[in-house]
Amino acid sequence: MKIGYARVSTRDQHLALQLDALNQAGGETIFPEKASGATKARPELDRLLASLRPGDPVYSYKLDRLGRSQKPLLDLVPEVEFRGVGRVSLTDAINTTWGPGRLVCNLFASRAEVERELIR
Repeated sequence: MKIGYARVSTRDQHLALQLDALNQAGGETIFPEKASGATKARPELDRLLASLRPGDPVYSYKLDRLGRSQKPLLDLVPEVEFRGVGRVSLTDAINTTWGPGRLVCNLFASRAEVERELIR
């Protein structure tokens, strides 16, 4: 089953673009969230992780929707690999179900952290 995660940082932002893209990608279950990517308190992400079954890929609009700093993004790696799933970022063209995708994911995680520092 394709599982989607959509996140915006503030209540003023809208999830519509992300939700449309996840639906078009065939997302069967989508967890929308309005919370900072730098915080650990993300109930919808927790619900998503609890619902994963082996082979379920996790889709997001962009990699940084899963987290805005390198540590939280990289902390997800063992969490999803333990469950036998990969992550797919629609706009970044990242698919961690194979080796080169995992390498690119690590590079993009670093980029997301730099972007967050610039925003602050």
